[in-house]
Amino acid sequence: MSEHTFKSVEEQLAHIKKGVAEVIPEPELLAKLEASRKSGRPLRVYLGVDPTAPDLHLGHTVVLRKLKHFQDLGHTAVFLIGDFSAMIGDPTGVSETRPPLTREQVEANAKTYLDQVFKILDRDKTEVRSNSEWLSKMNAEDVVRLCSHYRLARMLEREDFRSRLQNNQPVSVHELLYPLLTARDAVELQSDVELGASEQKFNLLIHRDMQREYGLAGQVALTMPILVGLDGQRKMSKSLGNYVGITEPPSEMFGKMMSIPDELMWSYYELLTDRSPKEIASLEREVSDDKLHPMDAKMRLAEEVISDFHGKEAARKAAENFQRVFRDRQAPQEAPTVKLLKGSPKKLTALLVELKLAPSKAEAERLIKQKAVEIDGLAVDDPRKEMDLTKPYEFLLRAGKKKFVRIIVE
Repeated sequence: MSEHTFKSVEEQLAHIKKGVAEVIPEPELLAKLEASRKSGRPLRVYLGVDPTAPDLHLGHTVVLRKLKHFQDLGHTAVFLIGDFSAMIGDPTGVSETRPPLTREQVEANAKTYLDQVFKILDRDKTEVRSNSEWLSKMNAEDVVRLCSHYRLARMLEREDFRSRLQNNQPVSVHELLYPLLTARDAVELQSDVELGASEQKFNLLIHRDMQREYGLAGQVALTMPILVGLDGQRKMSKSLGNYVGITEPPSEMFGKMMSIPDELMWSYYELLTDRSPKEIASLEREVSDDKLHPMDAKMRLAEEVISDFHGKEAARKAAENFQRVFRDRQAPQEAPTVKLLKGSPKKLTALLVELKLAPSKAEAERLIKQKAVEIDGLAVDDPRKEMDLTKPYEFLLRAGKKKFVRIIVE
């Protein structure tokens, strides 16, 4: 790529810094971008991901999107699968030693990761590597040499280790090896920039130090903020149940995103869309000036995010469906139809359990008392209500916010 093909350093830096938590150190990134533009050599920018679970959620996509920004600017995006390091387990943010994964688990997860990653990255322009390429070939002598480049005192400065030792919780020796082995990745890849979440800062700085120990220039570490989950309080995580999976159906993703607190949507706009800071600030002003309803701003956000993973048409349909069901209180087009044979009258609570709209009769009664059960759009408030199933009849039954069933008695 020749000099004039790269955008100006100022333009590149503005694009790169959008939504970023920290650039360590920024003057070095500036120098690297200038050198790259002069020589026509793209920067090598890498993101390492340990495939510890099979599915990605929106939280994972924050750093992936930043890698895509570098890719869009003409730099080399390196996606590193930590298939070897995943078997050790990253100690970052972990209060106890985690059980190592088997190679079979890691390989299965890695395959599904790649399918999902290419919803964001350009498959043809991405260099995909696995750290087992070099880490699994290391012998005892190589490991000893690697360890000789780093001091224990520096390692124990790490917050995770320090707090565990202070609380008399065990720290396994293999956990100390984790940041050293992943630093070897940075040496092998000869990266100019490494991306990670802000909680990964300690690891990224060790990687930078280790590159210098091996005679390389030392990469720039670029960290991204943690995406707060749907509860508006804690990091998005599958284990906390406050996540949006990128392979979930569009309507499910849409419903989940509409549940976030209004004030959280601005960081989602910043971290999950390509809108400029100026555009986001303008939207925020419209909402605060009562020119735009917060729900409309949130619907735009949900539609934009979902179109990245499922396409514009699917995102538009999910938006229309949400509008119909939750704002216009109509039934979703794809509401399942259940046919019932004519028979004697049946209590509504029993019918709700039979149709799996409530797990028990007690829960069905609770829903009815809360006026969360509707028949053809009208709330039912009598838990003793009986349904007349003696003659042909069609009605729409709704339980809670999202469960609809169209019932045909014949």
